[in-house]
Order: sequence, then C-alpha cells, then structure tokens
Amino acid sequence: MKTFRLIATVSFMLMLFVACKHNKKEQIEQQAIESVVHNEEALYRPNFHFTPQKAWMNDPNGMFYYNGYYHLYFQYHPESNVWGPMHWGHAISTDMISWRELPIALYPDELGTIFSGSAVVDIGNTSGLGRTEKAAPVVAMYTSSKQLEGTDNWKQTQSIAYSNDEGKTFTKFEGNPVIDNDSLKDFRDPKVAWDEERNRWIMVLAAGDRIMFYESENLKNWKFLSDFGQGIGGHGGVWECPDFFKLPVNGGDDYKWVLFVSINPGGPNGGSATQYFIGDFDGTQFVMDPEFAEDLAKDHNYWIDFGKDNYAGVSWSNARRKDGSKLMLGWMSNWQYAQKVPTETWRSAMTVARKVQLKKDDNGYRLVSNPVKELEGYRSTKYKKEDLLISGETKIVDSKVITLSSTEIKFEISDFQTSAFTFKLSNQQGDMLLFGYDKTNNSFFIDRSKSGKIDFSEDFASKKTKAPRTSSNSTLTGTIILDKTSVELFYDQGETVMTEIFFPNAPYDTLSMIAGDEDFTINHIEIHKLNVN
Repeated sequence: MKTFRLIATVSFMLMLFVACKHNKKEQIEQQAIESVVHNEEALYRPNFHFTPQKAWMNDPNGMFYYNGYYHLYFQYHPESNVWGPMHWGHAISTDMISWRELPIALYPDELGTIFSGSAVVDIGNTSGLGRTEKAAPVVAMYTSSKQLEGTDNWKQTQSIAYSNDEGKTFTKFEGNPVIDNDSLKDFRDPKVAWDEERNRWIMVLAAGDRIMFYESENLKNWKFLSDFGQGIGGHGGVWECPDFFKLPVNGGDDYKWVLFVSINPGGPNGGSATQYFIGDFDGTQFVMDPEFAEDLAKDHNYWIDFGKDNYAGVSWSNARRKDGSKLMLGWMSNWQYAQKVPTETWRSAMTVARKVQLKKDDNGYRLVSNPVKELEGYRSTKYKKEDLLISGETKIVDSKVITLSSTEIKFEISDFQTSAFTFKLSNQQGDMLLFGYDKTNNSFFIDRSKSGKIDFSEDFASKKTKAPRTSSNSTLTGTIILDKTSVELFYDQGETVMTEIFFPNAPYDTLSMIAGDEDFTINHIEIHKLNVN
C-alpha cells in the first residue's frame, strides 16, 4: 500500500512538473508575442493615418460624407494579415484625420465576397429604399466576386445594399445582382455619382483593359452607355478602382471631367499606381481633351502620385468643397510587397486625406493635390528658420527640439543653382531615408535603400523612386508629411506628389539637408509637430 502511495505521489509530482513546464513555455511564448505586438505598435503603428486595429486592409471604398461624418469603408480580411475573403470594414471621422473604427459593414454571401465599390447618399430617395423621412438612404454598390469551383476564374457581378441608419448597417437588395456579365473575367469596382446636369446617376466600372460607363434613374436598373481606354494610357496590368468627377479649371467657371484609373502592375516606379485622364463627357461618352491627349501621347506622366505607395485612391461622395475641389484618400501600400511588410498585428494604412484640384497653364493640364486643411488643426510645437545656408551636410533639427514621427514640414527655395539637394532622415542605428531633387535630370527622388528593414521584398528598395518636375517656376516649394513609417511629399503646391512607406529599426531623430556641388540657401523652412491620437 505504501509502495502504491509512493508511486502515486511521484506520478502526481511529475505531472505537476510537466504541467508547470508546459505552462511556463506557453507563458514565455505569450510574452514573446506580446513583446512583438508592443514593439510593432510603438515603432510602426501610425499616429494619424488610418489603420485597422487588426488584420488585413487594402483599397478604400464606399466613402461618403453625411450629417457631420466622413465614412470610410475598406477592403478587409478580419481573419488574417494577408489578403483573403473580402469584407467591407468601416471607420468614421469628423475631420478625416482622427478615425474611429466601427463594426464590419458588409459580409460575403452566396454571390461571393465583397470587392470594392462606392456608396452614395440618395437625397431624393430615387431608389425607393428609404424608410424614414429623417434621413436619406445610403446606397452602396459593390462587386460580388465568387471563385468558380475547380478553376482560377472568378464570377464578378455588381450588387447593391442600402442603409437607413446613415451607413452603420446595411441590408442587401433582394434583386442582386443588378448588373451581370458572363463575358468578362475582370468586371469590378463600381464608382457611382450623381450627374446634376442630367438629373440621373452615372457609374464607371473597370472591365479588364477599359472603363465602362452606365446610367440609372434609381440605382437598381442600369443601362450601358459606352467604354473608354482600350489602347490609351498605361496598360502594364489590369485596370481597376476608377473614379469620375468634374473639376473647375483653375478654380473658375470652366469645367473638365477627370477619370481616375488604378493599374496593377504598370506604375511609373513599378507595381501598382493610379493614372488620370482629363476630358469632356456628353452624357454618353468620355472623350479626352485634345490638348491633354496630345501631351499624353508625348509622355505619359499623368499619375496622381509617383511614389510606390498610393493606390486605389477614390473621392468622397457628397463632400465637394466650396471651391469645387474634391476630397480623396488612397491605400498606402503597393501590391509588390503589401503582404510581406514587417507588421504582424495589422497590415496597411491609408494616405492622409487630400484636396484635389485641376490647373491649366502653359504646360497644359495638371491635377494637383495637397493635404486637407483639417490637418493644420493639430499643429503644436513649431520650429522655423529663415535664409538657412546649406553647406555640405547641414543638420536642420533633431528630436530634442521637435519630434520627427508626427510632423508637417514646409519649405521654399528660390534661385536654386546647385546640382541637387537631399533631405536626410536618420537615427542612431544608421538607418536613413533620403529624398530630394536632382536638377541635372529635373526630377524628384526617394531612396529608401538604407531606411531600415528592407529585406522582406526585393521590390521594396532596389532602386530610387523618381518623379519628373513638371513646374517651370523658378521657386521650388514643398510640403512634407511624416508619420512614423511614411513620408508624403507635395512639391510645387501639389503638382508633383510622392508617397512611400519605410520601416526603421528605431524612430528617426535627426533631419539634415545635403547640398549638391554648391552651397545654397533655403528661403524658409517651418516644422510643426502634429498632435494626433
């Protein structure tokens, strides 16, 4: 009996030892995971660019403004940090800067997963889907995408859903799909807008190598009008995520129509990017402006952003500014490496919201975009220098004076004689991000080859990103927006824009400037810390 008790005691002690050892291993593993998450949050979670709390995000879609709130929906895979079955995630903001994430708005169904699309505020209840006089219905139009069993092909149709609580929850229309097409493999991303001149809804839809135009009186029944784009512009990859709207030229009474087309691959610096076209719309067809068409044929430099990390950008519905400009937002990544970037808890961020305008001068038409004014409301600490001489490498400021991880910088240089200038962001670990202007080839550049973690993709930092300077102004101006892991550059009042992400091993703490073959003077540089939580 004693022997049995002894054996039982020893067995019990062994079990306790094994259990404790197992629990300790689990505890260590959990602590390691928590450490990774904490480090990611501290190093890489942006301060003021929207990111989901967890999991994968890509294209913005369904964006509209109503009753004081900007609504952002986005392509979302809640169960993974890589692309998968798409849902519509949802976030709201009163100023497009500070965001609050809400529950998922649209889930996959028997017609497929929920690809990109748009949402409109149906003020006149033309759809008949409104259920209350207090609020207009919000109608979302999206692509239902279903993989055909046993194949790599997808069946893509267009569906609608409606909301009577200002976009918080949606009911799918019982008559879905509202547009079907069995002849096209790529048939997606509807962008709907109200055509005031003709008192109807118009819609643009990506269809492989072209954009299709449709019209409707009620958002439920759609009529095909025409298509545009075959053999025009960039065709290095499939066309997708279009947008279509009018803009005043130089803020005056003359208007032109602007067509956005995202393309993947085929961007000016590799991977995904968004091109644009300018022309006229007669209610049936979009025709490029002759002058714009001539310039496009000479040199295709009509991209909303020359950096590698602004894709699938679209405008907010119901949110035109008093000067006629539009507001837009893009996905801040590139399909070349979006699923490989060194974050695990979440993947991807959106760009800062931008105001889009159309200018015309001796160099022709040009789309210009700049950060929305709402960002200025978050300015706090200010650092300012006038007539600053740049000789060789000159330190401008460091983190003891002002943080460089949530920052707005504005500068101006006139009578520029040196061959180049380079801004340099650096830290104590030796990481550096370089960007600036090379006068010898009249182009802006970004070099992230030593910016920190780069080995997750050979496409991330293998070469400098370049953008041609299109302005002929002798004075060069710039706005730089920094947020932990991203830089957004707006040169010449937004005529040339570049956006790129990076992943330093520690926060950048010093901003310097390097002269080319001659010293030069910055007329004015002003740096603001941005307090955004």
